[in-house]
Order: sequence, then C-alpha cells, then structure tokens
Amino acid sequence: MGKYVIVVESGSDVTPELCERYGIVRVPMHVTIGDETVEDGSIDPLEIYSRCNEFGVMPKTSGCSPADFAHVYDRIHAEQPDATILHLAYSEATTCSHQSSKIAAQGRDYVFSMDTRFVSVGQSLVVVETAKYIEAHPDVTVDEIFAFTNSVMDRVLLGFVPTDLAFLKAGGRLSNVAFLGAHLLKIKPCIEVTGGKFVATKKFRGSMLKCARAFIDHMVEKGEIDYSHIGLAYSVGLSEELRDDMEVYAHDLGFKDVTWTQVGGVISSHCGPTAFGAVLTLKA
Repeated sequence: MGKYVIVVESGSDVTPELCERYGIVRVPMHVTIGDETVEDGSIDPLEIYSRCNEFGVMPKTSGCSPADFAHVYDRIHAEQPDATILHLAYSEATTCSHQSSKIAAQGRDYVFSMDTRFVSVGQSLVVVETAKYIEAHPDVTVDEIFAFTNSVMDRVLLGFVPTDLAFLKAGGRLSNVAFLGAHLLKIKPCIEVTGGKFVATKKFRGSMLKCARAFIDHMVEKGEIDYSHIGLAYSVGLSEELRDDMEVYAHDLGFKDVTWTQVGGVISSHCGPTAFGAVLTLKA
C-alpha cells in the first residue's frame, strides 16, 4: 500500500503482525506511574501493575502530543514522499490525540485525519478494514476511503467487562456513585464504547466466567450480527481456562473466526488486570 500510509495511536492495540502486513504506523501514547511518564509499549502491562502496587498509585494515561505526530509524519514523508498519510484516530472524546494530530498536520498537506470514535480492538478493527479496502482499491480517493471507514464505524460494537473498577474510577471513566455501588455489590459492569465514550450499559453478577458469557450474549442481542468474525480481548492475568472457554463459546454461538488480542499499556491502565472484551460487527 504505497499510495497511502495509515497512522494510529498505540492505544488502538493493532498488533505488530497487522502493522507489518498493512504498513500501519503506530504512534506511542503515554502512561504515567507516580512521577514517571513512559511511552506506551516501552513497559509491559504487568510491570505497570507491579509498579502501581509498589508505589501505591493508580496509572494515568495521556494521548500523543503534536510533536509525537509531527515526528512520525516527517519520518514517513521523508521515506515515502509520494504517500498520503491517513490518521485514523483514537476516540476524540477520550483523549487529546486527534486534536494533536490536526495541529501537527498544519503545513503538511499530505496528512488527513478522522476520528474513529473507538479505542483498542474497536479502533483496530476499523483501521484494518480500511487497510483492506485501500489494498483492494488502490486508486481510491481520500473522501472515498473516509466514507468507507464511516460505514464500518457505524457497524462496530465494542465492549468489555472489568474485574477491578478502581482503574476506571481513577481514570475518570466511571462515576463515583456507579463505582461505589458496583464495588459494594460485587457487580461487574458491561462498559461499551458508544459515540466515542465509555458507557456502563448493563450489570452482571457472579463469577468472571458467568459474566463473560452473559456479556457476549448481551452483545450479540444488539442487532443482526455478522458471525464471520469476533475479536476477543483481554488484559494480563485473565486465566487461560476462561480464554479457552470463551473461544469455544464463541464458536458455539456460530462465530466462524475468533481472534485474540492482549491489550497494551494504555487500555490496561483503564480496565485493570483480568478484564475481558469483545468487538463485533453488524451485518452490512
């Protein structure tokens, strides 16, 4: 894909394999633990949790700066001067990254940016589908690409079930009242990304296995699902037994292809350890 180069934030959780396959470039977001800020990807999520436990703090995250994007845009342009750069951004409602990209794009007429309204594996799905579309239509225009991307975004369903709500609370992703109620009643909420925002939509009770199954059932009830593929995601610590069970359960529900992604530092900092998530699409 020489004509176009897609750029994403590291919080998209596009895997290294997919980045290599489609020439996607990731720009690191940032994780702060106490007084230290590091680039996402430079520290393992398990180390994030270990340091937070050691220092008695919760992790914080921040988006990419204009300088982060400018550095990447200039490097791509130097290597591929004829390429058009497409930034498919991490949800603008949750971070400054899209605004930073637009600032960096000033004076660089080869850069175009749009808000995907998703994060993590939801953003990854939108990005990879866009990359496939470009590969299949090498002469497509930017407007046509963004129209296609919007059509994909309208069909994506993304949610996850955290087991430790303290991370969502610390990151400002869950109201204090909702946090306290869920914590005291040992409730695991379904957090969905709707309109680019994290929204608690349903509550589950019981073991993580029971809640994970109920969560998938809830997601497939949201419309006419495309059963050709489901993307499952998890943060470090989720048991292999549960992952195996959920893969079997997804196949039992009729999903033909099941892929797994372990989320990186930014998403791990929001959802905490042992979280489980899924991304599905509605039929076109």
